[in-house]
Amino acid sequence: MKTFGIRHFSPAGAYFVRKFLNENRPDVVLIEGPADFDFLIDDIVSKNLLPPFAVMAYTKEVPIETVLYPFAVYSPEYQAILWARENNKECHFFDLESNIMLGLESKNEDEIISDAPDKIHDKEKTLDFDMESFWERVLEQSEDMNAYKSGSALFGESLRNEDEVSLRDIIRESFMKRKIKEIIDSGIDSEKIVAITGAFHTSAIQSLDGAMTDKEYDSLKKKDSNITLMPYSYYRLSKRTGYGAGNTAPAYYELLWQGFIKNDKTYHERKYLSLLAKYMREHGGIVSSAQVIEATMLSRSIANLRGGSIPTLVDLKDAGITCMGGGSFGEMAMGFAQSDIGTKIGVVPQESMKTSIQSDFLSRLKALKLEKYKELVATPLQLDLRENLRVKSKESAFLDLNRSFFLYRLVTLGIDFAKIERNRQDNATWAENWILQWTPEAEIQIVESVLKGDTIDEAVAFVLGERLNNAISISEIADIIEAAFNCGIPKIVEGAGRKLDEMASGAVSIHEIAVTTSKLSDMILFGDIRKLDRKPLEPIVKRLCIRAALILAGESACDDMAAVILVEDIQSIHNVFVLHDFLDKDLWFDKLMEVSNRDDLNTKISGLATAILLDTGKTDENTLRIEVARRLSAGMPAELGANWFAGLSIRNHYALIGRLTLWESLSEYMDSLDEEEFRRSLVFLRRAFVDYSSKEKDMIAENLGEIWGLNAAVVSEIINSEVKEVDTEILEDFDFGDF
Repeated sequence: MKTFGIRHFSPAGAYFVRKFLNENRPDVVLIEGPADFDFLIDDIVSKNLLPPFAVMAYTKEVPIETVLYPFAVYSPEYQAILWARENNKECHFFDLESNIMLGLESKNEDEIISDAPDKIHDKEKTLDFDMESFWERVLEQSEDMNAYKSGSALFGESLRNEDEVSLRDIIRESFMKRKIKEIIDSGIDSEKIVAITGAFHTSAIQSLDGAMTDKEYDSLKKKDSNITLMPYSYYRLSKRTGYGAGNTAPAYYELLWQGFIKNDKTYHERKYLSLLAKYMREHGGIVSSAQVIEATMLSRSIANLRGGSIPTLVDLKDAGITCMGGGSFGEMAMGFAQSDIGTKIGVVPQESMKTSIQSDFLSRLKALKLEKYKELVATPLQLDLRENLRVKSKESAFLDLNRSFFLYRLVTLGIDFAKIERNRQDNATWAENWILQWTPEAEIQIVESVLKGDTIDEAVAFVLGERLNNAISISEIADIIEAAFNCGIPKIVEGAGRKLDEMASGAVSIHEIAVTTSKLSDMILFGDIRKLDRKPLEPIVKRLCIRAALILAGESACDDMAAVILVEDIQSIHNVFVLHDFLDKDLWFDKLMEVSNRDDLNTKISGLATAILLDTGKTDENTLRIEVARRLSAGMPAELGANWFAGLSIRNHYALIGRLTLWESLSEYMDSLDEEEFRRSLVFLRRAFVDYSSKEKDMIAENLGEIWGLNAAVVSEIINSEVKEVDTEILEDFDFGDF
């Protein structure tokens, strides 16, 4: 048996492996990788598959565990598989089956079987910067096959000598020997077998002593699992994502591979610097052709100084910084990232996908004309959910609406392909803005979702059904209804509505009511756009709003900390009352009037109730003047009066500013206070004006200037000024324990 040790994702390794196979013409080619991947070889060699891609094995039960085996076009293993098919030779993966790899995950090193490899080829540790450059200069620029083969073997042996060989590696290598023996026992001459492995394992399998026995094999723990092909990306292959067996610059290494194919070992330097210059120009940089030529010449000089004849990536970067970046790495950083890693993502034909949910995803993507968004670059998508009357088919008329349903379903499943932008235009309930960006992680998430359903729709229904079963509050159920509403799943909306109706009949807080009714209100308002029946939600909202009105006064007897939340809740519920004619507005306004008039409740809430009544015309100017005189009087503790005024100021500032009588009352109140009360009241009133803008304060200054007979500009300067040192003297002896 002949072996060839490689570094995974090595362009020179891929090139010389093909040369080695051409020279030796084996009958069987063995590839390091789980033996149960053999059934994928026909798909892997398909002309419709474009690297990078990966094979993923995953457990069928939660928690889902996965092992990934990525391939680039310059992966030696991939090129070996292609060679075998091109030459009508047998090809097999011969490492531990993936279900055993997954079974090893739950074991400890102290047990007979250690944990599984770190996804793939765990002994190929991340090389440091200097070692990466050394590898490229010595091995990727090897002059011949034997130089690469011996250098790679030496590298593998150094790794074995550097660290103690783990038990899991011993088990894997024992299994590989077992598979080799099986092939020899089948009648294949051992000299007609070539095994391609990571250099770390090559020496260990040259002797078949210690091959795994049937008993040892049967003792290995296995996990029920599935296997699928999936697209991958150069970004995911790069070490920047923590993938130790990858390389620093996947896109750059493809240039090395192309140079081998073109029999031009200097191809990469010209292409790399040209791509770098192109990126810089496209992003506002000024890079001339002369600078590219200078960088090329300088990179060769740097390579000579460092003991080589052909520039490495480090040499090219140093030359690029000097000649194109004015000596600044920062100027070139983004260009380097693009040129080193790139945005390339592979393609796996739909028929090669091995899970139904992957196929369903791709079918939906095609039907909804979203295929072009399956890119690594983030791309905006604007949707108009209204029916398009200019087209004939129903599918085309509601294309954007169906796109919205689909994208929301992906969000519900936790598939990181689509993100909604929430800054909706005013009253444009039909408009949605999305950002679409593809990642290999999204593919993994799709595959993991197969445990929830065979299709996207089934998986979403399962997820929302589980959430509904586990919901313990009406706001949780409202979230589920909202998700089902956005996803276009009316059955879940109906089921959640029934459960919400049951829970709403029990004791619920006003905060829960505010959150729930706000969500349901939006759905009722936008129901026509999303083509869902809103009627079942109306009686639920009605009952909850009646409950809110009845408990409003009781909830308003709270401290200032609770009042902060209650202020928002009251305004949310009020907005719901205003928006829907089926609600009892008279009941709500009666309860607001009660809160406005009572002295035993939180004064900020009473002030807010007054403000709402004032906004809606339920109280008049004379009543407001009486209330101001009552709340802002010498007999009222300063903090209570100021707190009431803060509540009054929460809503429409301009409506308050336009009422001169209010500011006359405030002025009279301040004039009536003695010096100690004045100082105490001033502290609280300053706090009440925190949310007023400078423009609004200018308008207040005009009112006060008119009342006091002063120049409005002078008053404005005082009102808008920061607290000065002299002002802080007021606070020196102030007792903040009353807050």
